[in-house]
Amino acid sequence: MNESTGKAATKHIPREGDAVPLWQPVLFAALAGGMGWGIRGQYGHETGAMIAGLLVGLVLALFFSPRADSRLAARAVAWCTIAMGFGGSMTYGQTVGLTHDAPLIGSWAALRWGLLGLAIKGGIWIGFPGAFLGMGLGGVRYRARELLLVMLGLLGLSALGIWVLNEPFDPANKVLPRIYFSDDWHWEPGADLKPRREVWGGLLFALAGLIAYTRWRRRDPLAPRLALWGVLGGALGFPLGQSLQAFHAWNPEFFRTGFWANIDPLINWWNFMETTFGAVMGATLGLGLWLNRQRISPLPGELPPSLAPTLEWPLLTAHVALLLAVDFMSVHWVDALYDFGLGLGLIPVVAVAGGRWWPYLLMLPVTALPIAGKTLRQLAYKEHAIAVVPGWALYLALPLAVTTAAAVIFARPSARHREARTFLRTTLLLATWLYFGLNYAFFLFPWPWSAWTSRTPNAVVFALCAIGLTVAVRQARPRTVIRTNASG
Repeated sequence: MNESTGKAATKHIPREGDAVPLWQPVLFAALAGGMGWGIRGQYGHETGAMIAGLLVGLVLALFFSPRADSRLAARAVAWCTIAMGFGGSMTYGQTVGLTHDAPLIGSWAALRWGLLGLAIKGGIWIGFPGAFLGMGLGGVRYRARELLLVMLGLLGLSALGIWVLNEPFDPANKVLPRIYFSDDWHWEPGADLKPRREVWGGLLFALAGLIAYTRWRRRDPLAPRLALWGVLGGALGFPLGQSLQAFHAWNPEFFRTGFWANIDPLINWWNFMETTFGAVMGATLGLGLWLNRQRISPLPGELPPSLAPTLEWPLLTAHVALLLAVDFMSVHWVDALYDFGLGLGLIPVVAVAGGRWWPYLLMLPVTALPIAGKTLRQLAYKEHAIAVVPGWALYLALPLAVTTAAAVIFARPSARHREARTFLRTTLLLATWLYFGLNYAFFLFPWPWSAWTSRTPNAVVFALCAIGLTVAVRQARPRTVIRTNASG
């Protein structure tokens, strides 16, 4: 791989990914995406979506880059994790509502418009992690200073896109953007509505700018292609998942007799919509990477850190403080700065590119922090399912201690330059069962042998996904690559 142009060599060099059967990355990325996105439903927004980014990134890196330098693989997965959160800034509840809200049932025009909006928002959402995962695996070196400028450019493009596509917005006077995918008076004349501000136009401009930059400026062989596969996965997954929920709302008589009459009261259709979305987008990313596996390439030479420790640790402190403030407090200037996915991702994207410790810390304790904190808040302070002191110990201190210890072990100088296989397998197992366990506690432990509630079916599905991902660790064992007549 030529670093300056990103052009692949004319002769194909056999890689371990060549021996991966198609079904493995498709199936296991689907399990990772389905479980991660379904669990996101309990935690929400940008930080909840990062669970799916982490799990899908780990699965795909494990199958396609297990022999890469550990820090290179960690950086790719960390970028995928961060980027999966960018789309969390988009409002979509009312877009979903266009397809199944009671006043709109029977309106095919509203259904089509809602599904179109979900396809656009879903495609934008998953395009970002596709691009950043490709940037980490495609063999082109992205430096911290460069990515600082790129992220600032994306923020500028997002402001332009919001101005072009998501303005004007004056609901008090019933003035809304020309292209608007939330509920408005066009669909419900005379209703008392509260239209939501949309920002999908801003993220669309930013994603287009990122694809253009990686394709034409850096000539990255993988990032723009995987971004488009992400767009496809999101554009298919979101409306397909919602079609299940819409069918349920549009056809209540179908669920009043026979088999469905007994289980319908136990089904959380919204959560199954999310799980379906995640499974489809994960499978599509897995398919896209498998089809482009010849474009996966290690970076030439070493990847020397470009952030000094005197800068790396203050950046980590600042990010964690802002993350806690935006998730657990209400501070106006913090919300303005960090309650937008691209803004929240600026420090992590840059620091992961240049830091020694950042890729590992981002994937493990930093991603776990808001999820553990929300679990603690729900169980100890809202539902009083556990006393405060043991709740802090079990749901916050323990997850953070385990993930921090794992990050420190894998980020040590003696471990950073080893093959990524052990790191990826261990981290996938840890993340899978950590988030399954936290979510199971959030669900108040709906054991299948107890009386079933609306949380039990989802918990069973997540358990099957977690078992499947454990099998994935076993499946991703060393392979022998045999190729004698291939060419680039």
